[in-house]
Amino acid sequence: MDRCVPSHPGRIALLALSLFAPRALAAQAADTMHLEVGSTLVDGRTFRPHRARVQVRLGAPDGPVVAEWVNALTVGDSAGREVHRWVTTGTQTPVNGPQSTWEIRQTYDARTQAPYGYHRTGSAGGHMQLTLIGPRVVGRSRPNANAAYTDIDVLLDRPGFVASASDLVPLATGLRAGAVMVAPFWGPGMTRTERRIFTVVGREPRMVEGTQWEAWRVEERRYDDRVLLATWFLVAGSPYMVAGEVVQPDGRIRYMTEIALP
Repeated sequence: MDRCVPSHPGRIALLALSLFAPRALAAQAADTMHLEVGSTLVDGRTFRPHRARVQVRLGAPDGPVVAEWVNALTVGDSAGREVHRWVTTGTQTPVNGPQSTWEIRQTYDARTQAPYGYHRTGSAGGHMQLTLIGPRVVGRSRPNANAAYTDIDVLLDRPGFVASASDLVPLATGLRAGAVMVAPFWGPGMTRTERRIFTVVGREPRMVEGTQWEAWRVEERRYDDRVLLATWFLVAGSPYMVAGEVVQPDGRIRYMTEIALP
């Protein structure tokens, strides 16, 4: 009898775990990327100038359209540095509320995706203009045309990627099955960044407004409690995000679809 092989099935299983678990854990650790703003692992120059239209439905993939917007990306220069300029023009149509319109203009570093500027205006007179310098956020805002402006000067714990465009980070880092990315995120009104985890599950067929895609399924979770925040379906070219499922605080899902425009 070969003395190297235990005769008891349970002992065989334990031996297998002892042999392969360290290798499995090492592989998982190797596939986990801890990103910060400015990381050389992130390169947003994969995004080319394009226009795309997003529709958002609430509660079900065929539910009512509650929002629609157009994203337009142009590439420019700022003091010798290549930048991405995003203009998003949208219409909000709540199920039980009046329609409103808004526009958001954002400027990112083309390579690192570090945010430099955020400017939002709304049809009700709301206005927010922010400048980001590393972890510092300065600017002013008002909720509507009748309100006074409030000055904003916040020092975050660290620079953060923009939370409302979180799907850009895994795309700019590179998609491969099993990859895990941990990164800090920031959004207007936040005084600290929040870490998110992105897991690239694998490729999955997805029908989006009559077009069949073989998209990457990427799950986004909050780092602290591992709660699922969104599931993204991403592709290498325009429109980059073809679909998304974003979990709302009440548990309902916002189903997003995106198609490229001329």
